Amino acid sequence: MTIVVGVRFKPATKTYFFDPSGVSDALHVGDRVIVETTRARELGRVVSEASDVSSEAIVSQLKPVLRKATAADLTNAEHFGGQEAEALQRCRERLVEYHLPAKLVKAEYNFDGSHLTFSFTSEQRIDFRDLVRDLARVFHTRIELRQVGVRDEAKLIRGIGPCGRELCCSTYLCEFIPVSIKMAKLQGLPLSPMEISGSCGRLLCCLTYENACYVETHQRMPRVGEIVGTADGNGKVIGLNAVKETVHVLLESGMTMDLPLDQVRWRGSEPATAGAVTQQPQAAQNLPAATESDED
Repeated sequence: MTIVVGVRFKPATKTYFFDPSGVSDALHVGDRVIVETTRARELGRVVSEASDVSSEAIVSQLKPVLRKATAADLTNAEHFGGQEAEALQRCRERLVEYHLPAKLVKAEYNFDGSHLTFSFTSEQRIDFRDLVRDLARVFHTRIELRQVGVRDEAKLIRGIGPCGRELCCSTYLCEFIPVSIKMAKLQGLPLSPMEISGSCGRLLCCLTYENACYVETHQRMPRVGEIVGTADGNGKVIGLNAVKETVHVLLESGMTMDLPLDQVRWRGSEPATAGAVTQQPQAAQNLPAATESDED
């Protein structure tokens, strides 16, 4: 077991473990600290107090907490943070001069100005060596150019989502969750990219929030196209509503009905409860072929 503290450098970002043994004072949640990282010394905020973690949870060499941040550290961080917009504009001008096909997203100084990171997006690999040397002469500090994806771009820029709220990724989502089109289909959402895409142009992260509930509900429901038994005879499932837990059925008579899940029976379903339908579906008779399926 190893004693560590959890530190974040920005809101809604990954928590990193650091060794607090070099700091004599106890560290509490909310304390600002200076830590050593692989790139430079950084200003972070403690988000979890000292605790024991297993060695398996530490994936790389543990870096130390150097000290609690002083008033001078915080003043320096605010000073250099105020210069980031100007640095971004000057770097954009250099990109035009060098004719490099990249889109700059953000410029970020570390707390003491000894390290300046430019985040960018690009669809191809770019040789930045000449540009980095030029920028080092302009800003008199160590320069790093970091390529990010479109989701990271949205997280860095921030903004308002289609729901009218601030983007989840820039407020509380610390890590991106894999999202698939199957989630949208399972939830019965329109598959138009305009309807299910976020500001980044990728599938909405919020498609994952209720997906487990939809998966569990659909496991208890018949499939679209399956033959079911009802109080009015056999019918074919032509639609499902997982929220209401109802089944849209086309009966042999040609009539359609929305029935609660406990009022339909199909092969492999649970035994009927008191007062529910007891008949099991027979082979399909004079029913149109299924026109949709929930499988890909």
